[in-house]
Amino acid sequence: MPSFRRGHVGRIMQERAGLQRVEVRRDADGEGAGEPAYVLTQLTGPVAPGDEVLYNDTAVQLGLGTGGWHVVHANLTRGEWGEPGGGHVLKLRYTSLQADTGVQEERTPGVPTDLGGMPVVACTLHSQLGVVVAAARAEKPSVRIAYVMTDGGALPLALSDLVAELSARRLLVGSISAGQAFGGDVEAVGVPSALALARHHLDADVAVVAMGPGVVGTESELGTSALEAGPVLDTAAALGGRPVLCVRASGVDARPRHRGVSHHALTVLDLVRSPVDVPVPHALVELLDGHAVRHHVVEVQAADAATSLEAAGLSVTTMGRGPADDPVFFAAAASAGAHAVALLRS
Repeated sequence: MPSFRRGHVGRIMQERAGLQRVEVRRDADGEGAGEPAYVLTQLTGPVAPGDEVLYNDTAVQLGLGTGGWHVVHANLTRGEWGEPGGGHVLKLRYTSLQADTGVQEERTPGVPTDLGGMPVVACTLHSQLGVVVAAARAEKPSVRIAYVMTDGGALPLALSDLVAELSARRLLVGSISAGQAFGGDVEAVGVPSALALARHHLDADVAVVAMGPGVVGTESELGTSALEAGPVLDTAAALGGRPVLCVRASGVDARPRHRGVSHHALTVLDLVRSPVDVPVPHALVELLDGHAVRHHVVEVQAADAATSLEAAGLSVTTMGRGPADDPVFFAAAASAGAHAVALLRS
């Protein structure tokens, strides 16, 4: 169950569209240690130093990682607040934070459904997005890439520092928040229409689909939000796209289930019904032999991931590790980006 506390806003650490990162203090005079919190301004409006707020501290109480911040729920100093919405479709439906974001399908209902062979790269971790984009741009600097954010992790797109950086550097033609995710350049009802909008509304050459920050995982085979990649791949195939799995792999992860090729990727390949492309570096090909009958496992020699990220001006880590710490992870993700561009030439 959620846990709520009253506090006061100290300093504002960072602001960008849809997000403020602030310090909250339990006392009104500003004394005592401040604790980090974020404000989703699309849902609560902005705050200012000194404002009394109600914040959710559940994630901090649980000691979570990516999502382990306080979340401001309401500004008690300001009281009433509202802004015009984007349409009549709600996200975060049937919660006290439901918001009329609207969706692009309301405005352009006639978008074609055929993806016309567009490569669709399905990721199982948010951090893979940056590597896929950098590798694709290294192969073809002019490639038009759209990001589709699912609701398998964080719901507010504004929380993603990576997407903010990709957008600022014009490495994406746009972002689409699908399902209960919100805050993208384009809002979509679900992944199928998001893919169609990527192709026909944003004129993307490639779509990369990934949850927001914070994959949900357990030690069970099926208890992870990473398995959403299976339906994404099947949907891409059904709509006439070219489905590509971005394989999660690691040479250093302390958890055996994620070393080599992660059980996330292997389970996705077991569950997906459509044949999909599985691009990987040479070192991982043999680990996927058991899936080569149903799927197209292809060896890809992508440009060095660290070099591609540096050229794109990006800094990407996964579980706190960079390319030098876990080269297998980054090479696998780079293979997916390079392969997507190769499909555009075929």
